[in-house]
Amino acid sequence: MPKHLRSLSLLLINGLLLTSAALAQVDNLPPDVREDTLSRLSPADPTTMNEYGRDIYDRVVGLNNPGPIYGPAMFSVHMPRVADGMDLINKYLRYDSIIGRPLIELAILVAARELDQQYEWAAHEALALAEDVPQAHIDVIKHHLDTDSLPASESLIIRYGREIFRNHTLSAETWAEAVSLFGQQGALEIAAIMGDYAMAAIILTAIDQHIPADRPHRMPIQ
Repeated sequence: MPKHLRSLSLLLINGLLLTSAALAQVDNLPPDVREDTLSRLSPADPTTMNEYGRDIYDRVVGLNNPGPIYGPAMFSVHMPRVADGMDLINKYLRYDSIIGRPLIELAILVAARELDQQYEWAAHEALALAEDVPQAHIDVIKHHLDTDSLPASESLIIRYGREIFRNHTLSAETWAEAVSLFGQQGALEIAAIMGDYAMAAIILTAIDQHIPADRPHRMPIQ
């Protein structure tokens, strides 16, 4: 078989194996996890909400969205005032932070990995790859590798997150490096991005959010 066909066959086989594994995970849900939300939560019903709640639901989910709805969009609308604030903050931090989209996704992955949040990881590894973050950089986070081989900005963001999540402190040297690379606002926004996604990760863990079968990315939990 020609080399390019062998490579294609391997990709197809690997894709089928990943899909099968994901389907198996969804099929074996714990007894308190629902099949419609893949979590412990029932779907939010906008018809039972007041005008404010419906407006937030429409902004975050969409009144005509047929679903299924998972993750932060699904859980936040059970708390309309929380959803309102989360949506406003997340839109800026996720898309417009001054550190730029590739590094935003890298920071999100650091938070997801440090909290072992599989749903968040499955969504954002794919998004990081779409932003041209190299798989090798993602794997440094995924496998808890050292950052010596990475460019300065990527290395700084990973070390920044690891210090905070693991040591509950940030060294003067790391803060100074962050300010040198991104300015004071950027150094703060790294923490804000990780804090935003840490909050989501904690809630996703509380509701035992499982991963839809069409999301192949996983991280090893050790």
